[in-house]
Amino acid sequence: MTDQVRGARTKRTVAILAALLGVLTLGGCGIRPTQVPVDGGPAPSRVPCEVNGENITQQTAPQDAPVRVYLVCASQLEPVDRTAEIPETKTVDGRVQIAQALLAELQQEPTAAEREAGFATYVRGPIAVSGQRRSDPDGTLRLSRQPEDLPAAALAQIVCTFAESQASATGGAVILGGPGEYAPRGYGCTGKTKDRPEDVLPTVGPLPSPAPSRPSSSGNAQSSTSQSGTVAGWGAPSSAPGASGSDAQR
Repeated sequence: MTDQVRGARTKRTVAILAALLGVLTLGGCGIRPTQVPVDGGPAPSRVPCEVNGENITQQTAPQDAPVRVYLVCASQLEPVDRTAEIPETKTVDGRVQIAQALLAELQQEPTAAEREAGFATYVRGPIAVSGQRRSDPDGTLRLSRQPEDLPAAALAQIVCTFAESQASATGGAVILGGPGEYAPRGYGCTGKTKDRPEDVLPTVGPLPSPAPSRPSSSGNAQSSTSQSGTVAGWGAPSSAPGASGSDAQR
């Protein structure tokens, strides 16, 4: 019995030594023991999407005013405060100049502080903006590129930036057209737009009627009626391309 016990102990000792030798061998080769993978979920985002107050661009000229533009950060639209030369007038020409200043800001590369915070822009120039044509709905802005041809995120940036400024049309809608003869379309900036700027931006309608032409010298009373109709009147939905001003009021 003693010899059997000694033999069993010897075998057990040899097995333990062999196991230890195998572990040491694997460790010496740089191979770690295999572990069962654990799903810890997506890695937390370290992008702050916020520019520190001391890093915000300071006013560079007396006529510069604070503006807010929308950039892309962490796959969402986030507001960024900047300064730009904004006219004080509230006329149609002033509204177009505001849109031009905001569009120029969107085409600029983010500052070092903005890049560090994770901001980017999808609005690639050159893109220009001008005022409406005679047959366009009141408040239309015409881009030098067709809005539907822009990347979805770029169009969302433009719409949300214009919508929260004096560049927007009546009711907060942004009415955009392109350089061609396609009818303008109305866009709105919603919470879904800010959360998912890569999605196709839906259009809104109906749109305001085209601005009335200048009345003749004998039509003063008619002028006031026509202007009243412009404020309260609504034309055809934006999904009806090619509708002229007279057709939209039928």
